[in-house]
Amino acid sequence: MLNGFKDFILRGNVISMAIGLAIGAAFTAVVTGFSNAFITPLIGLATRGTGDFSKAHYTVNGVDFPYGLFISAAIAFIITAAVLYFCVVVPMAKVQNRFAKEEAVDIKAALRDCPRCFSEIPAVASRCGHCTSEVEPDSEALSLAKLPAQQH
Repeated sequence: MLNGFKDFILRGNVISMAIGLAIGAAFTAVVTGFSNAFITPLIGLATRGTGDFSKAHYTVNGVDFPYGLFISAAIAFIITAAVLYFCVVVPMAKVQNRFAKEEAVDIKAALRDCPRCFSEIPAVASRCGHCTSEVEPDSEALSLAKLPAQQH
């Protein structure tokens, strides 16, 4: 039983996930600190307020609602999402697109029905393989397969 647990823990994806969570927690702390130190005061300057939302609240029938904590968390979330998107997702997508291989088109993958016998035939076929009827090839499939259009 312990060997199975050891194998689970030592799997590469579990270790990578644990490292990702630790780095994510540290990154969140940095972004929250940046948000509280710079963004919130800038918003306070723009709105002529103090900029410290953490103490903002209202009271209804003696119940306190600290809505400022939510505003601070929302600002930190938006900043975190923006930084992750623009500094991680967009550059990684560009790298993947640069190194992505153009996949060969399988000309037999696109299928259609024969208009005479209703059997499935390749979209680029000019004759049915089942009933041998002549059929018009699909022009879109021909262009995807980089085949010339049929001349009549």
